[in-house]
Amino acid sequence: MGEWLSIIGIGEDGPDGLSAASLRALTAAEVVFGGSRHLGLIDHPQRRPWPIPFSIEPVLMLRGRQVAVLASGDPFWHGAGGVLTARLERGEWRAFPAPSAMALAAARLGWREEETLRVGLHAAPLHSLRRHLAPGLRAIVTLRDGTSAGELAQWLAAEGFGDTRLTLMERLGGSSERIRVTTAADFALTGVDPLVIAALEIAGDGPVIPRCSGVPDDLFDHDGQITKRPVRALALSALAPRRGEMLWDIGAGSGSIGIEWMLCDPTTRCIAIERDPGRALRCQTNAARLGVGLDVRAGAAQDMLATLCDPDAVFVGGGADAELLDMLWKRLPRGVRLVIHAVTLETEALLSVWHRDHGGNLMRVELSEARPLGRKRGWKSSYPVVQWSVTR
Repeated sequence: MGEWLSIIGIGEDGPDGLSAASLRALTAAEVVFGGSRHLGLIDHPQRRPWPIPFSIEPVLMLRGRQVAVLASGDPFWHGAGGVLTARLERGEWRAFPAPSAMALAAARLGWREEETLRVGLHAAPLHSLRRHLAPGLRAIVTLRDGTSAGELAQWLAAEGFGDTRLTLMERLGGSSERIRVTTAADFALTGVDPLVIAALEIAGDGPVIPRCSGVPDDLFDHDGQITKRPVRALALSALAPRRGEMLWDIGAGSGSIGIEWMLCDPTTRCIAIERDPGRALRCQTNAARLGVGLDVRAGAAQDMLATLCDPDAVFVGGGADAELLDMLWKRLPRGVRLVIHAVTLETEALLSVWHRDHGGNLMRVELSEARPLGRKRGWKSSYPVVQWSVTR
């Protein structure tokens, strides 16, 4: 069919900021699609706004004619570019990106982009930023609208990072550009434009989520049913999370294993199965506070296994019995990594038999911590944990 679609990035400065190639593509287009703000920046006889709800079908219906689509800045950063090209052959389109809002913000501040975290909070909850919060971090985030700026400041302060320097940049690149600076704790700015981006210089004494396995236990609300930090680190090491993978966390308790799995990489997923409704709710609360989208299912694992999508790894943290192991072994595809912990003699004996019959690695972990003993100290032992890890 040949090249018929031009995907053109445009900024608040309108045609003045477009390259010569972008202007030629815009002039040659029979029809131009875009948001009302973008279309208001240009002069063209055939301007068509995106339908509500958003759909690219009106563009695809004109396949073969000369069509242009306007998008903010870089069309492939949370823009229409990726949505369109997923439905097209490579030779059907050509893109003309302009500086993204992220690039403009970094240029105003003099920040190195390669050293700056970039997050699209216009399309994600504020809590998705939680895993990154640490003093000294520089981040540029897009926001949903003007009211989101105050919500971000309030949330940062509540997390213990009220000293964060917050720079609001409104309508970057246009004649109405405005830049204002405050701190999260002192935020009192009004009249924030809906077209706003925020730059953060994180400061404060809020708890920092470590980058390694085994985050502190006190980051999780629990009733005692939690895989403790050292044992959790061993479990995550055996589960070996990789980009884009799915975990089943059976007997989730506080959700600590599934949450840490998802903290390893934002593309990982986890279904947490917990029989107790109160603990299932606690899993959801912990996940929301730590900024991960844990999929919590309340009920017995045996009733759900047939309905779940295939996992890449499975963790069983408590309550494993012969019936569950038989069901899992029959249900799981080849190549799935299975890690099971036992704290009772009965489950330990069961894992010993399965290790004999199916191989893998069987490990017994005994931990002791120093505790006061009269006027001195002594070792207090925890219950030993037996871990069986195997690839199906």
